[in-house]
Amino acid sequence: MTQLSTKELEKGELFTFEVVKVNDSGKIIHRQQESARQKIEDLGNGIQLEMVYIPGGSFLMGSPETEAERDDSEGPQHEVTLQPFYMSKYPITQQQYQAIMGNNPSYFKGENCPVEQVNWNDATEFCQKLSKKIGGTYSLPSESQWEYACRAGTTTPFYFGETITPDLVNYDGEYVYGNAAKGLYRRETTSVGQFPPNAFGLYDMHGNVLEWCTDQWHQNYDNAPTDGSAWLDGYKNLLPLRGGTWVLSPVLCRSAFRNYIIRRDDCYDYIGFRVVWDGGKAV
Repeated sequence: MTQLSTKELEKGELFTFEVVKVNDSGKIIHRQQESARQKIEDLGNGIQLEMVYIPGGSFLMGSPETEAERDDSEGPQHEVTLQPFYMSKYPITQQQYQAIMGNNPSYFKGENCPVEQVNWNDATEFCQKLSKKIGGTYSLPSESQWEYACRAGTTTPFYFGETITPDLVNYDGEYVYGNAAKGLYRRETTSVGQFPPNAFGLYDMHGNVLEWCTDQWHQNYDNAPTDGSAWLDGYKNLLPLRGGTWVLSPVLCRSAFRNYIIRRDDCYDYIGFRVVWDGGKAV
């Protein structure tokens, strides 16, 4: 076994998936098989947590001024360089949350649906208890980790391309972005992993539930960190949310979108979270 293959194995088990790209009207124009690696953690009673290896690299964070319906909080664009890390393949599910916290606060019940009605404090407590249970340090992602992982090398508004449709993302299909057509509005969360992933092998990064980040809110990216770390000297009671949700329009599902109107102790049936782990020095 070569040294390279040993390093690859240290990153976790290989899994494969299909990535799709769409044109400006939301029609799938390309399909491609991809692969990634994941560490699978046992939470007990047959419940697992899949943590996907995210390679390090640099990207341009934020949206260009030419992106339709962008917000000023998404700029100025700036380059961020991140070390490798692991991110949960899906938003934390209700059965995963139950396994660690002993309760399920969700309004839309389903063991494989995202846990929701969790505030930032709940999500942070989950990370602390998870870290104690299985070892390592788990946390909420920084905003830059989240956006880097969501984009997975893309620069378009969505990792699918210039737009999305309800066939690809769970959002309010009565609204459109770009040239896409209206579609289904499900009015509830859906089981994780139901829609195509991005090129890193992450699912539901657009839509389903908004996801907490660990940073404090800043009005824009002036003087933002460029190393992937959390930005913590802002509005302490306002924590950024990313990714869009089943109840909002597609413009709010964009990779660069930032939500800042929710306080850290608020909980709603459209807010969940996913976790990251630095993987130690092995990565």
